[in-house]
Amino acid sequence: MRVVSRAGIMAAAVLGLAGGGLAAANAAGALAVGKCAAYGYAYDYPSSQAAQEAALKKCGDACEEVVTTDKGCVAFAVDGHKPCGPHGFANATRLGAAQNTALKYCYRYGGKDCVIRAWICDGKKG
Repeated sequence: MRVVSRAGIMAAAVLGLAGGGLAAANAAGALAVGKCAAYGYAYDYPSSQAAQEAALKKCGDACEEVVTTDKGCVAFAVDGHKPCGPHGFANATRLGAAQNTALKYCYRYGGKDCVIRAWICDGKKG
């Protein structure tokens, strides 16, 4: 009888760990970007589509574009003196790379004083 009890406890522990792993598998994120430095974000969603919808909902009518990530990072840069002007955004596996690329695009499109406005990282690993 004792062996069965220990086996049952071990089975419950294994199932509990497996269930915890399923929850950690949510690794889709999105950053919606729009006019005049508007943005909305979402992370730890089960799918890219769900993350996009949540990011757009947070931003409202101001957002026009959405960039997504799956276990990575997204950054949004704007011109600090003209927030309604040039901007850039990018995704990458690491935050620094996403931020650098977003800044490069902001400068490429005419920004003179580009700064990171928002960023997310969604790096949960299942």
